[in-house]
Amino acid sequence: MSFRKILSNLFLLFFLTFFSLILTAQSSVVTGLVIDENKEGMPGVTVKIDGKSSGTTTNLDGKYSINIENDSVRLIFSFIGYRDQAVDVNGQSNIDIQLQLATKSLDEVVVVGYGKTTVKELTGATVQVKGESVERLNIPRMDQALQGQVSGVTINTNSGSPGGSSSIRIRGLSTFGDNDPLILVDGVVYDSEGLNALNPGDIESINVLKDATAGIYGVRAANGVIIIETKKGRKGTKPKFEVGSYFGIQETTNSLDLLNAAEYALIKNEMFIRGTGSPIFNNTDLKMGTNWQDTIFQSAPIESFNFGVTGGGENSSFSIGGNYFSQDGIVGGNKSSFDRYNARVNLINSLTEKLTLRSVFLFTHEERKALPENGIGSVLYNTINAFPTRPVRTADGNYEHLLEVSDIINPVAQIENTHNLAKVNKLVGKQEFEYKFNESLSFTNRLSYNYASVDDKSFSPLAWYGAGKYANSAINADLDPVQVEIAEDVFIERGASVFEQRATYLDLNFESFLNYSKVFNDHNVKATLGTSVFSRRGDVLNGTAFNIPNNSIDFADISANMAQSGYLNNTGSYEFEERLLSNFLRAEYGFKYKYIFSAILRRDGSSKFGPNNRYGYFPSFSGAWIISDESFFNFKPLSFLKLRTSYGISGNDQIANFAYRALLNGEGVYVFDDIITSGVAIGTAANPDLKWETTRQFNLGLDFQLLNVFDITANYFIKNTNDLLFSPDVSAIIGSYGPGGYPPIINAGDVSNKGFEFEFAYATDPNKRLGMNVNFNFTYIDNEVKSVPDGVDFLPGAGFGVGSNTATRFEVGFPIGYFIGYQTDGIFQSQEEIDNATVTQAGAQVGDLKFVDQDGDGEINFSNNTDKTMLGSPIPKFMFGSVLGFNLFGIDISTNLYAALGHKIVRNYERQQPYANQLGYVLDRWTVDNPSNENPRVTTSLNRNGVFSDYFVEDGSYLRIRNVQIGYVLPKVISEKLGSDYVRFYLSANNLFTITNYMGYDPDIGAAQGALSNGIDYGFYPQARTIMGGVNIKF
Repeated sequence: MSFRKILSNLFLLFFLTFFSLILTAQSSVVTGLVIDENKEGMPGVTVKIDGKSSGTTTNLDGKYSINIENDSVRLIFSFIGYRDQAVDVNGQSNIDIQLQLATKSLDEVVVVGYGKTTVKELTGATVQVKGESVERLNIPRMDQALQGQVSGVTINTNSGSPGGSSSIRIRGLSTFGDNDPLILVDGVVYDSEGLNALNPGDIESINVLKDATAGIYGVRAANGVIIIETKKGRKGTKPKFEVGSYFGIQETTNSLDLLNAAEYALIKNEMFIRGTGSPIFNNTDLKMGTNWQDTIFQSAPIESFNFGVTGGGENSSFSIGGNYFSQDGIVGGNKSSFDRYNARVNLINSLTEKLTLRSVFLFTHEERKALPENGIGSVLYNTINAFPTRPVRTADGNYEHLLEVSDIINPVAQIENTHNLAKVNKLVGKQEFEYKFNESLSFTNRLSYNYASVDDKSFSPLAWYGAGKYANSAINADLDPVQVEIAEDVFIERGASVFEQRATYLDLNFESFLNYSKVFNDHNVKATLGTSVFSRRGDVLNGTAFNIPNNSIDFADISANMAQSGYLNNTGSYEFEERLLSNFLRAEYGFKYKYIFSAILRRDGSSKFGPNNRYGYFPSFSGAWIISDESFFNFKPLSFLKLRTSYGISGNDQIANFAYRALLNGEGVYVFDDIITSGVAIGTAANPDLKWETTRQFNLGLDFQLLNVFDITANYFIKNTNDLLFSPDVSAIIGSYGPGGYPPIINAGDVSNKGFEFEFAYATDPNKRLGMNVNFNFTYIDNEVKSVPDGVDFLPGAGFGVGSNTATRFEVGFPIGYFIGYQTDGIFQSQEEIDNATVTQAGAQVGDLKFVDQDGDGEINFSNNTDKTMLGSPIPKFMFGSVLGFNLFGIDISTNLYAALGHKIVRNYERQQPYANQLGYVLDRWTVDNPSNENPRVTTSLNRNGVFSDYFVEDGSYLRIRNVQIGYVLPKVISEKLGSDYVRFYLSANNLFTITNYMGYDPDIGAAQGALSNGIDYGFYPQARTIMGGVNIKF
C-alpha cells in the first residue's frame, strides 16, 4: 500500500472520528426519574428544554428520556399542582428530581371564566380552596364546608335538618330575589338548592370569583361565581384506588332554658292573679314535669362511604367515584332524614394529537324526609311553647291535647302524623371537544346538561289534636272525617289525603369559544371569544286525592283513593321554559409579566324581559402591576408584591318567567244570560319596560409574599346594585292586580355594599415530618339601602309574633331587612314615676316596659311609626375564619373556627299567650320584691310589653369551633405490608362548641323566607354537634 493511500485512510478515519465527536457533543440523551412528595414516580410530568416548545413526558414509572442539543441547556419539569423546576444539564446524563407541591406557588393554576391562569397573573379577586380542605371536614353540604374558608363569602344555614339548605352570599346582600352566586360544576350550571346532590369527596378544587372579573359569565355573576372542579385522572398512570368511611353520632348543641313545671306554675299563677285575680294552680310543687325538649331531641347516626379510582393510559385518563351518605335528624329521627347515593365518571381522551374529548357524568339519587320547621307551627315552635305541667300522653294512652291554646299542638303527635318524602334523581354531565390548532390557538365546543326528576309525596292522615286546634283534619277524637257540602244538602266525606307531585327540570347549555395565548418577546397576549345558548325548562304535574283507605300510610297513593266519584280530588300542572343567548369577549395584554390589563364584554339576551330591554351589555376591566418585578424594588423580605384593580357591570334576571307580560292568573266574575259565572281575569299587570337589575363593582387589591412563606391578600370593594327587581305591595283596589293574582314586578331601589377583606396563609414544607399550616381570613361589610321606589318611604318585611306588626324594613339609609320597633328605657318602678314622667305612655302600669319618645312629642304613639327606631341589623359587620393544623411524626391535628359579629337576631319563637311556656329569664321578672329593670311584670291583662321592641332583639354574634380533628397516618413500612400506599385513621368533631350570648338554639340563621326575613328566629332547626371516627385508605 502506498504512503499516499495510507495517509488518505488515516485522514478519513480522523475526519469520521472528529465528526462523530461533534455530533455526540451536539446531540446527547438525558434520562432520569421524577418523584412526588411521597417519593413515588410521577407519570405525565412534562419535560422541556427551556425556550423550546417540544419535549417529552414521564412514563408510568415516572421515568423520562429526552434528546438535547448541547450540555449547556436547561430542562424545565412541570406538572399541574406542583411547582415548576428548572435544572441545568451541565454535562449530566442522568437527572433525578423531586417536584414540590404548589401550596401557594405563583405558578399555581387557577380556574377562571372559560380558561385558566396562574396566581401571579390574576387580575381579579379570586380565591381557590383545595378539595381536601372541604372533604376533611366531613360536612354533608359543600357550601357549609366552605363557611369561614374564604373572605367575603357568608354561608348561613337555612335549616340544620338533614338535607337542609344554606344561603350563600358573596360580598353582602344585594337584592330581594336570588342572592345566591352562579355555581358551576365542571362548567355545568348548578343551583345552590341542588348542592345536596354533590359529594364533597368528589371535589378537586373550588374557585371563588368575587369581583367584576366574574362578569364574563353574565347573568347572576352579579352575585359572584363559584367554580367547582371534580377530581380527574392522570395520563399514563397506573390505577390508584381510594376508599374512605366514617360513622358518627349527632346531638343537639343547645337546649333552651325553659321553665320546668314548678317554675311554670309559679309564673302562671302570678300572671293570672295580676290579670283575673285567681290562680290556675292550687299546688305549685310540681317538680320538673315534662321536658318537651328531651322528648323531641335525640341522638342520631350519620355515616358515609367513599370509593374512587383514578388512572390513565397513553392517550387517556379517568377518575371514577362513588359515595353513600346517610343522616338521621336530631329531631324526629328517621322522620327527618337524608340519604344520598353518588356516582361520578370523569374521562379525558386525546383522540388525536390536537383533538381532546372531555366527558363528565355525575349521577345522584337522594331521599329526604322532613318535618315542619322554621316557622310558626313548626315542631320546635310547639316544643318550646308546650306546657311542662302536661305529660306527652294522658293516662288513657292518648296524646295530651294542650287545649288552652289553639295554635300550639303536641309536637310528638305532630311528628307521628307527619309523612313527607322527596326523591330526587339527578344527572349532570358535559361533553367537551377541544381542538388545538397550535400552541397558541384552541377551539372548545361544549354541551352540558343538568337533568333532575323530583318526586314529592305527602300523606295527611285524619288527626285530632284537641278541640279548636288549627291543625285538626278530623272532627273528633274518633277520627271521624269532615263532611263537605258539595251541593244543597249533599255531603261527602273528606278523609285522609295524599299529595303527589312529579317535577322534571332540564338545563341545556351549548358553548363554543376560542382561546388564544401568545408570547412575543416581552409581550404576552391572551384572548377568549365565544357564544353560549342556555335553556331551562320544567314540567310539573301534581294531584291530591282524599279518603285513603284505613287512614294508613301503607295505602298512601293516589290510585288507592276512595273519594266518592272523585269529588274533592284535584290535579294541577304547569310548565315553563326560559332561554339566555350570550356572546362574550375577553382580551388580556401583559408586558414582561409585570403590567397586565384585561377587558371583558358580555352581551346577554334573556327571555325574561320584553322586546324593549331584552338585551344587556356588561363590560368589565381589570389590571395588575407586579411591583416586585421592578428593578427599583429591592426590599428582600417581600418576595412578591402585586397591586390589582377591577371595575365592571353585570346583570341579573332572576325573576319569574313572563314577568313583563300581563297574566290571566286572577279571578273574575262575569254575568252571562243573567247568570253569574266565575272565570279568570288579568291578575298581574304588564310591565313591558322591565329591565335588567345591574351591579357595578369596584375592587382594589394587594397580594404579597413575605419571606417566601407568608401569603397575604387584601381587598377593598364597593358593590352597588341598581334597579332592583321586586314585587311591591300594591293594593288590588287601584286595579294593579286582582284576586288570585300577584303584584307586578318593577325596577326600583338601589343597594350598596362596601367592605374590606384580608387573608393570611402560612405553611411549612409538607414533606417534613414536623410541620404546620395556618389560614386566617377577615371580612368587614357595610350594607346600606340607597333608594326605594318613588312614592313610598319604605317597604315592609317580616312580621313579629302572630298577626302583629312588621319587624323588618327596606328603607333608605339602613341595611336591607333592618329591625325596626320601640326602644326600651328600663321599667316603670312606681306609680309616682309614671305620673311624673315627661313622656306619656298610654296604659302604662308599674312593672311595664318604658319606651323612648323618638319624635320628642312627649307621647309614645302605638298607632303609627313615629316612635319606632332601628333596633339592629341581621347582617354581620365582621366575619372571621381560621384553620390551624399541625403534623407531628404521622399525627395530624387541625381545627377550623368561624365567627360572625355585629348583627342581631329577633327572638320570635315565644308564643305571646298566657298559657305558653317561657324562657327562664322570666324568673327575674319585675315584682315588688324584685324591682328588675330588664324584665317586665307578668300578667294576663292588656299591656304593651308584647309590642315589638329591643326587648325581643338579641346580639347574634358568635364564635364556633366548626371542626376539630386528630388523625394518624400509618408508617409507610406498615401500610405497605397491608398492601396499601396510605392509611389514615381519624377522630373528628363538628360544631363542637359555640360561644354566644344568643338564647336561641343556633345563632347561625339564614333567610329561608326571603331577604327581608333574615335574622328572624321562629324556632330554628339547629345544626347538630357530631362526633365521628373514620379511615382513609389508598392503594
